[in-house]
Amino acid sequence: MIDKLRAIAIFATVVDQGTFRAAALNLGLAPSRVSETVAELEKDLGVTLLYRSTRQLSLTHEGRLLYEKALDMLASAESGLDAINPASKDPRGALRITAPAFVTHTELMDDFARFGVAYPKIDLKFDFSDAPRDMIKDGYDLAIRAGWLQDSELMTRNIGRAARYLVASKDLINQKGLPTHPSELEDWDWVRFSIRPDQTELTHADGTQVVVTGRSNVWVNSASALYEFALRGLGLTAIPETLAHRGFENGDLVHVLPDWSLRPLGLHAVWPDQSRRENLTILFVRFLSER
Repeated sequence: MIDKLRAIAIFATVVDQGTFRAAALNLGLAPSRVSETVAELEKDLGVTLLYRSTRQLSLTHEGRLLYEKALDMLASAESGLDAINPASKDPRGALRITAPAFVTHTELMDDFARFGVAYPKIDLKFDFSDAPRDMIKDGYDLAIRAGWLQDSELMTRNIGRAARYLVASKDLINQKGLPTHPSELEDWDWVRFSIRPDQTELTHADGTQVVVTGRSNVWVNSASALYEFALRGLGLTAIPETLAHRGFENGDLVHVLPDWSLRPLGLHAVWPDQSRRENLTILFVRFLSER
């Protein structure tokens, strides 16, 4: 029974890591041993668990059923260990984390680095991308998300805010003139972020709010692309503070309507309820929220 449980744990790691080689590296085993263990498990169960190809592994129907049960089993085991030693002074393991690409230009990178120094036996595997990620399907333990959350099935904790600025290139300002009120922006071209609303709400220091739609014929899925297209004069756009300041310092971008502010993006840590690495996930989230 112990050998079979060990084999199931190795199988789950293969699924998490995506390849036998990556799983072997994670487990400290030879790739051939990992492959043999999964093959022996399939033989014992009388089913095929993984479709194998030269590019990637994918789960069969039986493999998905076993993987889901394996996650429950491993979560229970980790929970039991935590109950025995809840205040472990030497946490170890691995966390897969996805975060928006613009986060690499924020102070969160300092926090990630400090966590790595404080807990050197926890491997941190980051995926920085503005493209949407499916936490469950893609096997992430934690996501850093910017904006306004709608995932009611996930656990969340606010870890900060990211200010945004309305910007345009100097050439566009020279062409259109410097606006003095949001209503003047309705006939401007805009570069929009594809997963955000196609309207922009601006708030004056006196509390007045104005919603602007404008013309949007360029949509992107990257904050860096917003910056680059604004730089090239394709239109107005709203970008994170860190990117905006880069453009201001270089003299390439102009802060449009500085007396009007944009709603900041909330920064949230998001993770599945009863994650198999819940103990490490909570440790990481608490570290970020207490900074």
